[in-house]
Amino acid sequence: METKILVHVNGEAVYVDKGVFLSEITLGEKPCGGNGKCGKCKVIATGKLSPLSETERHLLSSDERENHVRLACMTTVIGECEITDVYRTRDLQIATNTALPDFALAPSFERYGVAVDIGTTTLVAQLYDATGNRLAETARLNPQTLWGADVISRIEAAINGNDYALSASIREAVDDMLLTLSNSAGIEARLIDGVVITGNTAMLYLLVGESVEPLSHAPFEAKRLLHEEIPAAELSLSALSAHTPVYLPPCISAFVGADVVCGLMTLALSPGEAVLFADIGTNGEIALWDGTRLTVCSTAAGPAFEGVGISAGMRGESGAIDKVYIEGDALCVHTINGEKARGLCGSGLIDLLACLLDREILDESGFLEESPYAVADGISLTQKDVRMVQLAKSAIRAGIDTLLCRSGLTENRLTAIAIAGGFSRFMDVQNAVKIGLLPSSSATKATVLGNAALNGAALLLLNRSSRDGARHLSRCAQMADLSNDPTFKDLYMDYMLF
Repeated sequence: METKILVHVNGEAVYVDKGVFLSEITLGEKPCGGNGKCGKCKVIATGKLSPLSETERHLLSSDERENHVRLACMTTVIGECEITDVYRTRDLQIATNTALPDFALAPSFERYGVAVDIGTTTLVAQLYDATGNRLAETARLNPQTLWGADVISRIEAAINGNDYALSASIREAVDDMLLTLSNSAGIEARLIDGVVITGNTAMLYLLVGESVEPLSHAPFEAKRLLHEEIPAAELSLSALSAHTPVYLPPCISAFVGADVVCGLMTLALSPGEAVLFADIGTNGEIALWDGTRLTVCSTAAGPAFEGVGISAGMRGESGAIDKVYIEGDALCVHTINGEKARGLCGSGLIDLLACLLDREILDESGFLEESPYAVADGISLTQKDVRMVQLAKSAIRAGIDTLLCRSGLTENRLTAIAIAGGFSRFMDVQNAVKIGLLPSSSATKATVLGNAALNGAALLLLNRSSRDGARHLSRCAQMADLSNDPTFKDLYMDYMLF
């Protein structure tokens, strides 16, 4: 039997097989799925390791190489070594929720209930008592980022044999969050007797152990649209009593999930009014209520606004540039917690592009006059970064305008525009309009909801009868397929421009 090798990971001793990749034994992210393309899985590693690869020589600076920085997905263990995450997640800025809409309190639990949003990037959970008081909340990164930053990467990973590992990781994370919430509130987790978990279709499929294979190819049919109560034991939520009911709200289609249904439940969709709902995330989900009909679509925006695929991109953590503005002739930046700038998060990226357009350093075609453009010490924006944002914002905006065209509406006819998504809470709407991400009327009509999916999940938790409304929404929604829509294709090219 081969002897295991001692490795210290962030100070903790573990024993691993020779030849294992560092990415398999650290808790860092792998936004590109471990293909050595993004350079985000940096760790400090010393000891007996595989030689520096050409990929690492290309993606790591000379200073990083001198300071023992390695890419975890490119480096294997040869003998005893020590690994430290370069940027261990701390002070993560995850939008939880704003105030819930007015509703009649009729909880789906007797003692304590929990609402959970399984986002592609982040997980958020809240604990309530039977009087509707929020007692605690917790948030963290989705551990499935180890298999890639977006839904498609995880679907591929599941099909390639990692389905059990993906399911186990999310179940363990939710279970741990339940314990964290109960500890924060000073109660026993077993007293929690009702849970609502929302998320997009793929995330919920991975949670319940449903095959995601049908979501990977045309006609992209979701054979199980949920609206189900499942005993906690079936989801391996050991923190709860085995029979504690876990409600999973209904999905609409393969790529318009329960998160959208929950978000829509927080809005007042009245006859005669026109309301646009846009959840801006890795998978952009858009819904349009034209006064009588609900039309929805999904568009693959990619994770650029989550910092993935951007050379200096990062999550909304301490040191992330979250605001950029012009003061006099100077370009100024603000970082989360006032720390030294470590990178750009989504809101800062939008601000930066808007400022560069104002200063005519960036033109409407997306050409960056100075590339790379220095934003702060060690932080730059490249021409490739601009193109990544163009692809993301064009997908969202073209999706919005395609739904408007299908309904025969103009943006001026909209009564309200609701913007959801974790990072949207920190987004400057004026700058989002300036770069063409949102319609111009957003400046006066937009309401930023933050995590609307979590709000909706809390509503379904605190008012059991609202589940009937969620079911009705999911059934009446008409799905707009953008993949073969000539209007979407034309608009997509048009909105590549700033």
